[in-house]
Amino acid sequence: QVQLVESGGGLVQAGGSLRLSCAASGRTVSGYSSGWFRQAPGKEREFVAAIIWSGTRQYYADSVKGRFTISRDNAKNTVYLQMNSLKPEDTAVYYCAEASSTYVSRLLADYAYWGQGTQVTVSS
Repeated sequence: QVQLVESGGGLVQAGGSLRLSCAASGRTVSGYSSGWFRQAPGKEREFVAAIIWSGTRQYYADSVKGRFTISRDNAKNTVYLQMNSLKPEDTAVYYCAEASSTYVSRLLADYAYWGQGTQVTVSS
């Protein structure tokens, strides 16, 4: 099984930055894509960003384009989410996930493994 652990969340002021990390362990195969999702109180879990194994293709929700950057370091089994120009509406629990295919997806059902989430709070 694959285990994912997020870190890097916290409390920041609007306009600030955070970098989230997602460390994977117990992986027996490679080549799958990864993604970040978030869920705010009273809201459905939503797609944030995704990246293919090579790291050469990334996809973003419209709400975070130009502000967030997803990247990965396969040698470290780690996926990152750099978040800049944070807004109060970015406040949510952020989850990393690993897909069950080599292709990028924005659908929750296409991700086989999930972390437990890390809280990001942006104050105004």
